[in-house]
Amino acid sequence: MNAGFSPSPTPPAWTDPELANPHAEPGKADKVRSMFSAIAPSYDLNNRLHSLWQDQRWRRKAVRLAAVQPGDQVLDVACGTGDLTQLFAKTKAARVMGVDFTPAMLDIAKVKSRRLSASVSSKVQYQVGDAQKLPFSNSAFDVVSIAFGIRNVAEPSRALAEFHRLLKPGGRLVILEFSTPSNRLMRWFNGVYCGKVMPWSATLISGDASGAYKYLPASVGTFWGPQEMLESLEIAGFTEVTQTAMSLGICSCYRAIRR
Repeated sequence: MNAGFSPSPTPPAWTDPELANPHAEPGKADKVRSMFSAIAPSYDLNNRLHSLWQDQRWRRKAVRLAAVQPGDQVLDVACGTGDLTQLFAKTKAARVMGVDFTPAMLDIAKVKSRRLSASVSSKVQYQVGDAQKLPFSNSAFDVVSIAFGIRNVAEPSRALAEFHRLLKPGGRLVILEFSTPSNRLMRWFNGVYCGKVMPWSATLISGDASGAYKYLPASVGTFWGPQEMLESLEIAGFTEVTQTAMSLGICSCYRAIRR
């Protein structure tokens, strides 16, 4: 064996030209899976630090807006490491199904579920799945949620149509997603923080070489704004569509009802 040989470094999931509009990339789905597999071990730590511990508050607000009733069936799509899934399991829901595209994220979610009380963890199930084509029957759920995941889907409109199919009439959809603050000063601060500070520090903490923390702010800046999200929900067949801005507009929670 040649003592001077060293393996080639793994190429990043995203290149700078692709990040000009990552949603237009034909290989977006594979890149997203690769990226989240790479950052899974440090995902929760980076979420807490870089949201200034607000991410769990946003999730609790989403659970409240979902208005879970005793016996409800809940589906949490793009569940990641299971934070929102487990908050739903602490309600009076009968069952909470967490689905994610990335097995490495679900591995962490399953470990975290073991720390819950038996009465809560017994409600939770996890399954690998694609938000655009989910393996459940029509009208199977009372609540469908997706937190910070809709912009990572290859075709978000297909996912919205799928959520509509899976909800019972009167069922609630809640979507958490980042947004651009309307206040000019806050928009400037958020742009500097998310565009410069967060990518550097999150990459340092995670040791990531996939380009994940360059992708995340780029994916927010090039995704639907609140008005486009509301219109897309209505096109998908939802009614009573509302947006609740949080943390001065950094995050939005959308709620919609299946007719």
